[in-house]
Amino acid sequence: MGKTDTVTESVLAEVLAGVVRKEHIPVDSHFFDDLGANSLVMAHFCARVRKRADLPSVSMKDVYGHPTIRRLAAALDTAPAAAPAAEVVAPAPPPGSTPRYLLCGALQLLVFTAYCLLAGLVLGKGYEWISATDAVVSVYLRSLVFGAAVFAGACVLPVVAKWLLVGRWKETEFPVWSLAYVRFWTVKALLHANPLILFTGSPLYVLYLRALGARIGKGVTILTHSVPVCTDLLTVGAGTVLRKDSYLLCYRAEAGRIRTGRVTLGSDVYIGEKTVLEIGTTMGDGAQLGHSSALYGGAAVPAGERWHGSPSVRTDVDYVRVPPARCTTLRRTLFGLGGLLQTVFVYVPLAVGGSYLLLTLVPALDTLLDPTTQQLDSAEFYSEALGLSVGLFVASVLVGLAVVTLIPRLLKPFLRPDRVYPLYGFHYSVQRAIARMTNIKFFKWLCGDSSYIVHYLRAIGYDLSHVEQTGSNFGTEVSHETPYLATVGSGTMVADGLSIVNADFSATSFRVTRATIGPHNFLGNNIAYPSGGRTGDNCLLATKVMVPLDGELREGVGLLGSPSFEIPRSVERDSRFDHLREGPELARRLAAKNRYNLRSMGLFLFVRWLHWFAMTVLGFAAVDLYGASGALGGLLIGASLMAGLVFSTGYYVLVERMIGRFRSLEPTLCSIYDPWFWWQERLWKVPDNHLVVFNGTPYKNLVWRLLGVRMGRRVFDDGAYITERTLTAIGDDCTLAAHTKVQAHSQEDGTYKSERITIGAGCTLGTGALVHYGVSMGDGALLAPDSFLMKGEEMPAAAHWGGNPAVPVTAAPVTGGSARAVPVNGASRNGVPAKGGKT
Repeated sequence: MGKTDTVTESVLAEVLAGVVRKEHIPVDSHFFDDLGANSLVMAHFCARVRKRADLPSVSMKDVYGHPTIRRLAAALDTAPAAAPAAEVVAPAPPPGSTPRYLLCGALQLLVFTAYCLLAGLVLGKGYEWISATDAVVSVYLRSLVFGAAVFAGACVLPVVAKWLLVGRWKETEFPVWSLAYVRFWTVKALLHANPLILFTGSPLYVLYLRALGARIGKGVTILTHSVPVCTDLLTVGAGTVLRKDSYLLCYRAEAGRIRTGRVTLGSDVYIGEKTVLEIGTTMGDGAQLGHSSALYGGAAVPAGERWHGSPSVRTDVDYVRVPPARCTTLRRTLFGLGGLLQTVFVYVPLAVGGSYLLLTLVPALDTLLDPTTQQLDSAEFYSEALGLSVGLFVASVLVGLAVVTLIPRLLKPFLRPDRVYPLYGFHYSVQRAIARMTNIKFFKWLCGDSSYIVHYLRAIGYDLSHVEQTGSNFGTEVSHETPYLATVGSGTMVADGLSIVNADFSATSFRVTRATIGPHNFLGNNIAYPSGGRTGDNCLLATKVMVPLDGELREGVGLLGSPSFEIPRSVERDSRFDHLREGPELARRLAAKNRYNLRSMGLFLFVRWLHWFAMTVLGFAAVDLYGASGALGGLLIGASLMAGLVFSTGYYVLVERMIGRFRSLEPTLCSIYDPWFWWQERLWKVPDNHLVVFNGTPYKNLVWRLLGVRMGRRVFDDGAYITERTLTAIGDDCTLAAHTKVQAHSQEDGTYKSERITIGAGCTLGTGALVHYGVSMGDGALLAPDSFLMKGEEMPAAAHWGGNPAVPVTAAPVTGGSARAVPVNGASRNGVPAKGGKT
């Protein structure tokens, strides 16, 4: 026992000994249980094996499936030869052009300036017209006319701009920062600013996409807020359902270029939640794509087949879990029309005229509201702004809390669990109202990463059983379809990005069903947990895992990947802080953490209010100057909109750097009861929603640099998010596609870990990809869409990896005879089910 019998065993043992720094590795020792390794260590092992010409490639899935040297060597030696397909090499990015980069930024600034100035002129004239009357009825009527005109203009402008600037989208390719890209970005920015995005889930949104050139059949239900940009290249057949957080952008950002392409969905297709469909993908009639899945470019799902995974493979799981109901065209029409009339006649006048009337009821605000007086240099002006900002902020918090906790409870009795309802009726409206109100982000942001999030989630309806308080039971991002059918077991901890999928939809019907997450679980980031998930007690669900809906109930194990496979629930290194999670020591440290978190919540309420105060001063200063500026008054209001964005960005950059003491983070391994971790939680609370305005522009790179990211030149950031800014380095001419995430940390049960991430020059992160801590990507490497590049992985230069977890990609045939890129695992080619390690 323990002696090497084959050359492969000997070489693997030698490589592993170098990684774990031991002289001898018994070949029958379990990587995790006996050697105390974890997935970070084993990722380094895989990287070293891949560099050896005398060994086949080994992936993390191989390590999990064969967690000893002997078993791994046997699997490698007996694995059938791979199909004759060369490993895909990532395309080299074009040489960067700084002048073109700067010119693009200047043109984008001009477009944004023109938009703000136009908005300022319109708002100025509207305010002047509405404020000319005092009668309530007159204010309502004028607000109705003005608000309806502005709403219509904001809806029509993107459509007109698309047809004027682009015409009909065609399959093409062009470099980022080019003039063609400026037109592309202008249309994309206007589409994202369109108020009709609020009508997702309504037939009205389908009409909007048709006006943009999309070919969409009858009875299509679109629940995703992700707007397809190249709409002429999107075809959706009748009766298709697109769940929320599904991405069909009809373009790809890769290696410094934008490539547009078709996405074709047949009739009665189902697209699950947290999915990505690359350009060039097709799905036949009646096909399904499950949750947390991706179709890579060129993939074709035959009619009637069900696929899931990243990249997707065939499955027998039926993701349409609700029977159809009668849903007529008249019903759809009345629902869409009713929503539009409700917006125009209620919400818009209430927002415009109601706000004005509310302010005029306070006599002390005369100085702020009268555009004919210039009081900008008076103390009275600022004292009124101070009082107004305090009053509005406090009222917003208190009224908002009452709304999200009380009104949905009044609506709750109208929805019965497990009962099938037709779409586009009263019950559908109730479900949408409950989901929208209880998914408001402010209170989860405020209470998340603390003991107080438990009380908030219970207040909105979660069933949390008997809570074992950890101080970090939930992060700041938790969503659901209804909170009243969400059950989370005792002792379970949840990181950010959990979406509880407790409503099922078809093209004509829906129903709400209970989703139950078992006790003593740990859920990583970006997980969609559906009703009927086959996980029970004491499970670890890794980041971006696809929760299984079939098979035996998993208990006492970990799950990783999409499709998921079993890994150990925990490893030795992650238990080193367990003594801090029990007995008197837990009580002492938890009390200290609660006090610290409470101070953090108070700090950020103050930070938010101070921002409100500054924006109040800025807004009413524009009103004050408007009266004395004649025709230039509207332009001043537009300039104030731009100034507000610049101020907000600089303000929150300064707040974050001050909390970080203007120093860089250091890689850390600590308990969640360490004060250092509490400080890290405080950093995570700094608001950064304003960053989305800079997507696709050179200004995003400037903001990242100010926040501490070591950002190279001419990086194209189409919507990436970086969690630990000062632990991240990104090289020149990289391409970061939409919805990507660079996360230099992991929290697993009571342990927090962070490590540096290095992304080399010219690298590409595909749409929806996630890069974990400790990763290095060589120059020119490409990570496919929706991939999960696990902690500690080392991608060679010019490599092309993909999948969840990510592995090297090879070219392989697909349906129809075309070719597509597919990940390949070394020893996993023999089909042995994988079990083993921790994320």
